[in-house]
Amino acid sequence: MFFRSVATAVFTFLGVPAVALCVGDNYLNQITTEQHQRLEAAVGEIPFAEGLIWDANKDGKHLKIVGTMHIYDPRLDALFGRLDDAIADADLVLVEATPEDQAALQQLMATDPGQLFLTEGPTLPEMLDEETWKLLSAAAAERNVPGFMLAKMQPWYASMVLAIPPCAMNDMMAGKRGLDHMIMDAATNEGIPLQALEDFNTLFSIFQEEPLEEQLEVLRMSLMMPDIQQQVFVAMLDRYFAEDVGTLWQMSRIAMDDLPTLDSQTATELFDETQNAMLDERNRNWIPVITQASRTHDNIIVASGAAHLIGENGILSLLQNEGWTITRDD
Repeated sequence: MFFRSVATAVFTFLGVPAVALCVGDNYLNQITTEQHQRLEAAVGEIPFAEGLIWDANKDGKHLKIVGTMHIYDPRLDALFGRLDDAIADADLVLVEATPEDQAALQQLMATDPGQLFLTEGPTLPEMLDEETWKLLSAAAAERNVPGFMLAKMQPWYASMVLAIPPCAMNDMMAGKRGLDHMIMDAATNEGIPLQALEDFNTLFSIFQEEPLEEQLEVLRMSLMMPDIQQQVFVAMLDRYFAEDVGTLWQMSRIAMDDLPTLDSQTATELFDETQNAMLDERNRNWIPVITQASRTHDNIIVASGAAHLIGENGILSLLQNEGWTITRDD
């Protein structure tokens, strides 16, 4: 879905100089009064909707929980600076994927192209109607992705690529890293061990388990008008640095009103399925990992995409349910 890609895009971000950042109109300034009301009502019901850095304490153990984004932005430097003491005190850092995990994943993709590409059967232009393929091809061209490469991508992978606005693609290719990598680099320099919250191919497994037709529906959802997509991107960055994660998340639901290719019911169903698979189930699976780590370590940093923090099934609520005392670090 749109936010699935943005979870690997906006909660998966990038770099190059500041002038390359996506700038422009904020999507939240464009929506209607009715949409604002829907947004505010939805955010008001979300536990832990605001805040990026949290403390959790239980039985003399301490967790510093950080909501990251995986791309670089100069504004991350100030946020990272707030973590100096936590990194110095930590005896373990838990992340979604360690550098070793990422290297193993890259090796898997290199040795098994079928992880990302259609190696047999029909290609995307053969599976989609002509108009949709033309729209996809144009969107890919804006991102310097050749049409022949797009044609062979698995639908879920194509949707991830096209969810990244053209204004951000150059930054991603430049290789600057987000807050999670900043934390990992600092921990490595301090000799603090890193551990993954899950197996390195968990996300690929989630994507690949989806039926092909549902993957194609997700791909159609990536066809948001380019100007709208950039406005959403700008708004997401703005809300992240305002530590307003609840609005960031619910805004992605509101943005589905602007999708020209899917009816609202189908889009909502796909969004809910993605939230369950990409966030809720993974969060529940992480709690035993965090619990086990706390038995042998006293001060742990838990760094994950910011969307994992919020909601009844977010890691903050789940830890609170396990008896941890949760306090926002302002």
